[in-house]
Amino acid sequence: MPVHTSESSAAGGRGAGLGLALVSALAFGGSGVAAKPLIESGLDPLHVVWLRVAGAALVMLPLAWRHRALPRRRPALLLGFGLFAVVGVQACYFAALSRIPVGVALLVEYLAPALVLGWVRFVQRRPVTRAAVFGVVLAAGGLACVVEVWSGLGFDALGLAFALAAACCQVGYFILSDPGGEAGGKPPDPLGVIAHGLLVGAAVLTVVARPWEMRWDALTGSARMNHTAVPALALLAWIVLVATVVAYVTGVLSVRRLSPQVAGVVACLEAVIATVLAWVLLGEHLSAPQVFGGVVVLVGAFTAQSATPAPAPVAPVAAGGPERELSGRRTRA
Repeated sequence: MPVHTSESSAAGGRGAGLGLALVSALAFGGSGVAAKPLIESGLDPLHVVWLRVAGAALVMLPLAWRHRALPRRRPALLLGFGLFAVVGVQACYFAALSRIPVGVALLVEYLAPALVLGWVRFVQRRPVTRAAVFGVVLAAGGLACVVEVWSGLGFDALGLAFALAAACCQVGYFILSDPGGEAGGKPPDPLGVIAHGLLVGAAVLTVVARPWEMRWDALTGSARMNHTAVPALALLAWIVLVATVVAYVTGVLSVRRLSPQVAGVVACLEAVIATVLAWVLLGEHLSAPQVFGGVVVLVGAFTAQSATPAPAPVAPVAAGGPERELSGRRTRA
């Protein structure tokens, strides 16, 4: 009987973890769809990122206070999270949104799991499996279809560069070298890392984005979402509360119930969700080759990520457990 109870509890935990991971993917996937109308209404992409990060940091402030000793114990970890997973990924992703479709930007960003293998193989000089290499090849081929390389790149080159930069920021976060727990052996609470990382991101973006120069009046009116007027503040509330706070928190909780590999695979549904939402809500229709290429990119990302050799057991946050899940969203996006 105890064995049955334990198995039932484990199954329940996995089910809850999958549900949380799906909620997180849905929340992150809706960020670009809500942000693009704000950008098109006159807000600078950096200002939208600042509003998102600063608003989320304000909501998470009680958690930051609860873990107020964390910056003294793990300054490098928090700085890396703030610069890569918060500022870099989101700023580059939103900049890409201002020039190319949401689905294309996110699919390009999802080259990150494949790019990580290059770091593992050529910098860390660790072996990678043939399946992982095959995943990289699949992702690169799918990307060629997404950007319609046969027509001389059908999208804005700078927009594609921003999307690739977002992918590189994800890679930079994946490889943060902090392989162990704290001196006492206890890893930092991932929610505390999120809260302080958002504060770091908000501080950096305040200097870079110069929000005092923002068109604040754009938030008092409406933005156009596929010819439909939507209150700008409603879109901003979605970006802050759902696409950032809910997305990050549910992502962390899902990783605690699932392995990072399983949670990462579910997270890749974000690209599908974002593409479908952009199609329905923004009227951003993709051609058949682009849809096929997007599917190939995702399959390649799945293959590359699942085939990467598992690291030795280490602290969940420091070793890229919850953070790997977090930064795989983008963050972002």
